[in-house]
Amino acid sequence: MTQAKRHRRRAGRRSRWNRRRRRVAILVGAAIVAALVVATLPLLLTRGSAGPSGPRAAVVDQLGLTQPNPAFVQAATSILEEAGYTVDYYPGEQVTVDFYRNLPSLGHKLVVLRIHSGPSTKGDYLGLFTAEPYVETEHAAELGQRHLGSGRYYEGGPAYFAIGPDFVRSTMQGRFKDSIVIMMGCYGMSYERPTLDFIGKGAKAVIGWDGTVSAEHTDEATEHLLRHLVIDKLDAVEAAARTMNEVGPDPSYGSELLVYPPEAAASTVR
Repeated sequence: MTQAKRHRRRAGRRSRWNRRRRRVAILVGAAIVAALVVATLPLLLTRGSAGPSGPRAAVVDQLGLTQPNPAFVQAATSILEEAGYTVDYYPGEQVTVDFYRNLPSLGHKLVVLRIHSGPSTKGDYLGLFTAEPYVETEHAAELGQRHLGSGRYYEGGPAYFAIGPDFVRSTMQGRFKDSIVIMMGCYGMSYERPTLDFIGKGAKAVIGWDGTVSAEHTDEATEHLLRHLVIDKLDAVEAAARTMNEVGPDPSYGSELLVYPPEAAASTVR
C-alpha cells in the first residue's frame, strides 16, 4: 500500500470519528437543554404568584360572558401578583349555582366579583347573576326557599339563576375568613341584606356601588381600588375614597363606591 493510500485511510477514519463525536456532542447538548427546560418549567408557570403558602385572590368574571374585558383581567391580575397574591381566575361559564355555593370555602383573602347584579322582581333584595340558564326543575328546594331566583340581562332576554341573600347565609359552604369582597356590579350597596350576609359569612368588609354602574366605569375604578388596597395597603374606606377622588362617580348614573360596615376603616388586606 502506498504512502498516499495509507494517508487517505487515516484521514477517512479521523473524519468518521470526528462526525461521531459531533453527533454525540449534539445529543448530549440536546439532553442537557431538555433537562433544563423540565427543571425550569414549573418556575415559569408560577412566575409572579405567591405559591401555595401566600394569600390568594379570586377574580370571578361572570360579566365576561356579555361584556368581556381581557385588559381589566390582565391589569387586575398583575396588580394582585405584584402584591404577592396567587390569583384564581374564574371565567363566566364557570360561575354557576354550585360555584357560588362553594366560594367561601376556597380560601381567598380578596374576592373580586365582576358580575351582573340587580334587584329581584319584587325589588326586595339584590340578586347576583350566575351563568346557569334558569330551569324551574333545577335546584327546586332552593327555589322554593327563595334562596335562588331568576334574572335577565334585558327585558325579554333569557333567564339565568341568581343567588339571593338567603343563599349567602344558608346555602354557601364554609366561611370567607376575614376576606374583603368587592362587588363590581350594580346596586351592591343599595340593599342591606347582601352586604350583611357576606359579613355574616365571615367577610370583614364589602365594597360596592350604590346604584347602576357601567362595565367600563366599574372596571376602571376597580383597578384603582385594587392598587390602593394591595399595593398602597390602605384600609377599605380610604381605598374607596381615594378611588372616587381619582375616577369620580359613574358619569352616566352618578353611582359611587361605598364600604360596609363603618368599622371597615380598620379593614386592610395587609
